[in-house]
Amino acid sequence: MNKESIYGLPLDQLAAWLIEYGHKRSRALQIWDWLYRKQVKHFSEMMDVNQECLQLLADHFVFQSLNEHLKQESDDGTVKFLFKLKDDHLIETVLMRHKFGLSVCVTTQVGCNMGCSFCASGLLTKNRDLSSGEIVEQIMKVQQHLDQVKQDERVSHVVVMGIGEPFDNLQNVVDAIQIIKDHKGLAIPARHITVSTSGLADKIYEFADANLQVNLAISLHAPTNELRTRIMKINRAFSIETLMQAVDYYLMKTNRRITLEYILLKDLNDRREHALQLANLIGEKRHLINVNLIPYNPVDEHHHYQRSEHESMLAFYDTLKKQGINSSIRLEHGVDIDAACGQLRSKQIKQGENKGTGSLF
Repeated sequence: MNKESIYGLPLDQLAAWLIEYGHKRSRALQIWDWLYRKQVKHFSEMMDVNQECLQLLADHFVFQSLNEHLKQESDDGTVKFLFKLKDDHLIETVLMRHKFGLSVCVTTQVGCNMGCSFCASGLLTKNRDLSSGEIVEQIMKVQQHLDQVKQDERVSHVVVMGIGEPFDNLQNVVDAIQIIKDHKGLAIPARHITVSTSGLADKIYEFADANLQVNLAISLHAPTNELRTRIMKINRAFSIETLMQAVDYYLMKTNRRITLEYILLKDLNDRREHALQLANLIGEKRHLINVNLIPYNPVDEHHHYQRSEHESMLAFYDTLKKQGINSSIRLEHGVDIDAACGQLRSKQIKQGENKGTGSLF
């Protein structure tokens, strides 16, 4: 039997599963208390759960579906984890320290099929989706690291922005979010959870209807179809006009602000004319949208892209502000380690190939 992670079932699903096997619904609450409040690491530690139920759990689920393969620690406190899954695939998870708390960036797929031309995550195409349990367990592993280093620190924020396209694995992402924000689960407030998409417009409608009340970020990176199609293949399927229609629906349905992510690439999308085009695109939605300007982390395989000059970033930011657009420049983390998302994973796989061992897959 291919056992799934015990962290993969939202409370209602776990209760329904237990009832199917003849156990009471209340048993699910007991199990969740052991998982997320007491954070035990073995079924045998669940002292008030009867042996029959413990055996049932052990027959169908595992506590550990990923193991730490490599860890990089930055001078600024950022920690990048390379986890190995049960099938030997590698994924990245990142712990970042902010003034407002500790944030974990989780991965949702092994590889990525979006093919954004500047991104390290897409250097290796998607092999499979992560289960909801594998997504949640990344946070559990980071919390265990914090418990070993400094026991009074807790993960306070989650960003679903790691390797993969979250909306290409939407149901597992939704299930994971339900567990993360449930006050009986990891109890991380919805307003502290952000999901990022490269722009799967059809899934934005579904995400809005799910009414999770978490934050949504959309990777835009260009203000026109011509330019966005050059750097993001997804724009061939969902044009900017189609994407902005989905944004309108999301804003109407959820009444929550959206962040547009915009990586600044030297002499490509960082000129004043691009800032003005972006401001015009946002238009009357300016009070509901924030633009997050992102300094580019160079990737060896994408050497034709360069980071915008600092003066260009500031000028772009200033132009948006003068047009009444809420904007910010993202604070960088882990610049002294493999900062780009997917970069550490890609390097490790290539090292394995160069040693003649073949792919780590």
